[in-house]
Amino acid sequence: VQLQACGGGLVQAGGSLRLSCAASGGTFSNYAVGWFRQAPGKERDFVAVVSRYGAMTYYADSVKGRFTISRDNAKNTVYLQMNSLRPEDTAVYYCAAGGSASVHPKSYDYWGQGTQVTVSS
Repeated sequence: VQLQACGGGLVQAGGSLRLSCAASGGTFSNYAVGWFRQAPGKERDFVAVVSRYGAMTYYADSVKGRFTISRDNAKNTVYLQMNSLRPEDTAVYYCAAGGSASVHPKSYDYWGQGTQVTVSS
């Protein structure tokens, strides 16, 4: 499975962005998909995950109520809608696919290349 993340950019605090993660080369509905982020000098942190058919979602406390993860299996795409963005949300955002919905990066087998999100104050 190949993953392509896009939608990042520069936005002011309080603004919104929608990230997309497009998959190819496999049966998309076989995989849970998670979003992670990594700021300079920091570890890669869990952001959100959606189960194979979208019935279950789970969020990091830091984004709960502001971010929404969803998926469209017909389009082989997962989305991360990010509202009320804060400077501390600045990071490279990665999508990943794996056999189970998990908060742990090591549980995922396939990773996208990352997309930069920068939130200015």
